Amino acid sequence: MVYDFSLYDYNLPEELIAKEPAKPRDFSRLFIYSVKEDKILFDKFFNLDKYLSKDCFLVFNNTKVLPSRIEMIKETGGKIKILFLINEIIYSRINKIRGIVDRKLEVGQKVYFPEKKKFLIAISQEKNIFTFEINFDFQEFLKLLNTYGEAPLPPYLKKTPLTKQEAKKKYQTIFAKKEGSVAAPTASFHFTQRVLNKLKKKKIKHFFVTLHVGLGTFSPVTEKNIKKKKLHQEYWEINEDVYQQILKLKKNKKLIAVGTTTTRLLETIARKKLKFKNKKAIGTTELFIFPPFEFKLVDGLITNFHLPKSSLMMLVEAFLQFKNSKRHLKELYEIAIKNKFRFYSFGDAMLII
Repeated sequence: MVYDFSLYDYNLPEELIAKEPAKPRDFSRLFIYSVKEDKILFDKFFNLDKYLSKDCFLVFNNTKVLPSRIEMIKETGGKIKILFLINEIIYSRINKIRGIVDRKLEVGQKVYFPEKKKFLIAISQEKNIFTFEINFDFQEFLKLLNTYGEAPLPPYLKKTPLTKQEAKKKYQTIFAKKEGSVAAPTASFHFTQRVLNKLKKKKIKHFFVTLHVGLGTFSPVTEKNIKKKKLHQEYWEINEDVYQQILKLKKNKKLIAVGTTTTRLLETIARKKLKFKNKKAIGTTELFIFPPFEFKLVDGLITNFHLPKSSLMMLVEAFLQFKNSKRHLKELYEIAIKNKFRFYSFGDAMLII
């Protein structure tokens, strides 16, 4: 059986791809869809509190994006850009790391950091993805990335007007804390201290969990993914006290997940018996959320407008169907496009309740 991906395909005018975030962040637009009432509203994100009842709470992903794209120097003297998949090793601390290269490189060659002292050795290759050996301390490697690296912006943001320094700051949430992602949890971009203060005033609590986002999050889904019901692997972490508070509040309040990465983590831990060590649990997930899917923890969702045929679209569609929505996500996207909402990482937000 061939899976029908047409439900997740749409045409987006180029001008609706947001090349930079709104200024300030919470001036982005908000598309509100009440599933129960089948009602659509438009507003600004700074008014989010108006659409959340007091009987709910929010969960965020506090992962921090590392500037993991870096221009290095080959032994020949030529330059090469490498995007290191840092999310794959952040907990294992092994001395090997994979990276996507933008030009020819040979196995066995060294690539030097801009300071021309430290280097990595390419030890294996799979198409344009090389595995490199790190022959020095891992913390030093992270320091070099932070010093010389650029924000790993997605390909559709190549024409962003942001400078490299601005991109480093803007492609990050205001509460980013745990280093380890090569892509941002973009639904959280819209949050400012003003929005958090308004939620606090309404006595709406929020908590943080961690899922380190990989490039696979934005990759097109394959028939193989559908058949195996598995997606790319990502590392997650949750504190024991946060986990207990989430379970306690879930008894009489609704959980609003901020982003698809947060949703993936929450629905992963809902299906596991967690083992806590030093008051936190760490694990990996390959969970692939697509229709039909029974959500065990998430009651509402704040999300961005995603790439066509992506696993992110499939997750949001699964949530709509779980909530018995009268509309498919594709129809909501068509309404958003008609009303000039901005799409993708720096785009506008959607609230599904």
